[in-house]
Amino acid sequence: MNLKELSKLLNLSATTVSRALNGYPEVNAATRARVVEAARRYGYAPNQVAKRLATGRALTIGHVVPLSGHQMINPFFSEFIAGAGEAYSAGGYDMLVSIVPEAEEAEAYGAMARHQKVDGVIVHGPKLLDPRIDLLHELGVPFIVHGRDSRPERDYCWIDMNNRRAFLRATEFLLDLGHRRIALLNGPETMQFAHRRRRGYEDALAARGLAPDPALMRGADMTESYGHGEALRMMEGHDPPTAFLTASILVAFGALRAVRELALEPGRDVSIVTHDDDLSFLKNSGAVPLFTATRSSIRAAGRRAAEMLIDHIENPRAEPSRELWEADLTLGRSTGPPQHEARHG
Repeated sequence: MNLKELSKLLNLSATTVSRALNGYPEVNAATRARVVEAARRYGYAPNQVAKRLATGRALTIGHVVPLSGHQMINPFFSEFIAGAGEAYSAGGYDMLVSIVPEAEEAEAYGAMARHQKVDGVIVHGPKLLDPRIDLLHELGVPFIVHGRDSRPERDYCWIDMNNRRAFLRATEFLLDLGHRRIALLNGPETMQFAHRRRRGYEDALAARGLAPDPALMRGADMTESYGHGEALRMMEGHDPPTAFLTASILVAFGALRAVRELALEPGRDVSIVTHDDDLSFLKNSGAVPLFTATRSSIRAAGRRAAEMLIDHIENPRAEPSRELWEADLTLGRSTGPPQHEARHG
């Protein structure tokens, strides 16, 4: 299908259709949405070179990936990018991923801005006080943060899950079952999401008059081996936990392996609650899922973050948009009341 045919189908002028697809602000949002949907449905793809010349934009979104102790090239990043890529494709944007040493991250953002390689960037894995937010404001590059830093809400676009509430609810659920020795296998606590999750866990304990036990709290990169090693050490200790709260399904599988190595039954002898990013290749599914979990799709977050950023690029005068998602709590086979007589010690 060509531009003329699409215009006739929509009963709009070719100029209006072209301007809608190229993001011109004088086309109203309803018309733009109708044109984009029709273009997607009928497989119309405008020439990217022509679009770049017409709009003066790069029609590219940037992602800077710092290589460091905390690798962002991992299953969670890949799933987020898959979702974002769906929105880029629908909106006629390309993606530029720049992989750099951690010390060169700021320079990578600066180079993208100076050479006008991108129209905007998505910031991943914000730290407690993240300097990239100030840097991108100074560079004048449109951006959205997947998450927030720990300062009060500021004037930028972000999308985040309510990490504190998710882990508060998960901890309350275990407390309601009767657990008091609840271990937290968190993510790296220099990252804002892990910091908020720990707060939710501690707030739930405090509301029941329980003090957090440092011996039951860990934070590290969210891998299966981390979950296995830390869970095994705690379970073989002198006063083991009766339940684990883990930061990802990968960590939960590690804890599950440790529990089974000790000839204990998850959900009967030891409970496990995890956060589930709804990874496409590692589904916690079934009529009754394996794990009780707080669930929020990271792929859907990637798709929505890209949509929000594109809207911000194409409507620069609009107020920065922010979305805080709540996680679902789904019940699985991995939880039950504590059975102290069956405990390993």
